[in-house]
Amino acid sequence: MKGVSILMTSKPCLICCGILREEVEHIIGSGSLDVEPLFLDAGLHADFGELEEGLTKAIEEQSRGGSRGVVVIYGDYCHPKMKEIVGRYPNVIKIEAANCIDCLLGGHSLLLKIDPDHVYFYLSPGWMPSRLRQNRRFRGIFDLSEEETKRQFKKLKGILIFDSLSNMEELKKEIEEFSSKTGLPVLEIIEVGLEPFRKLILEAVAKVENLKKAHLDRH
Repeated sequence: MKGVSILMTSKPCLICCGILREEVEHIIGSGSLDVEPLFLDAGLHADFGELEEGLTKAIEEQSRGGSRGVVVIYGDYCHPKMKEIVGRYPNVIKIEAANCIDCLLGGHSLLLKIDPDHVYFYLSPGWMPSRLRQNRRFRGIFDLSEEETKRQFKKLKGILIFDSLSNMEELKKEIEEFSSKTGLPVLEIIEVGLEPFRKLILEAVAKVENLKKAHLDRH
């Protein structure tokens, strides 16, 4: 699609990992984001081949032969070839973020300032155990014995919770259960809200609109 003429004729499509579905739906519901969202199965993270196939199919279907702008809400670390996959399409812009938690912080690798050595486990509304248990690709993690679970998590220092929806109080019990099973203490609850993520998405949407404007100016 490198040679396809870019003429975006409708509102952009936002292709997003299902982990961030609640946050995106809240932002759209606020009236500050005019896109058509498509949420992919969060479990695609568990298989690079399936993620590349699913994301590629979604981009090709939603971009309508290059006539529609597409914003991809995935992090650079979600797939080793993420930038290459998105870079195949001249009408597609990916948000500037390392992963889904970085998205909630506002992207641009801000998460690396909090955890430069990758020693913490993260929880957010989309990464709660009750949510992950519903996905066939993640379910097996919760079938492990407590001993085996603690063995797999023993290299980490603790849990950081990123509260984007101000609902951590209602999730308190399952957070405590997860902490107990993994042996990891909850070190901090970071209230991030939705504004950093909203600004990150709007930044990418603006780039898509600039593509459209540039095409119109040339014609």
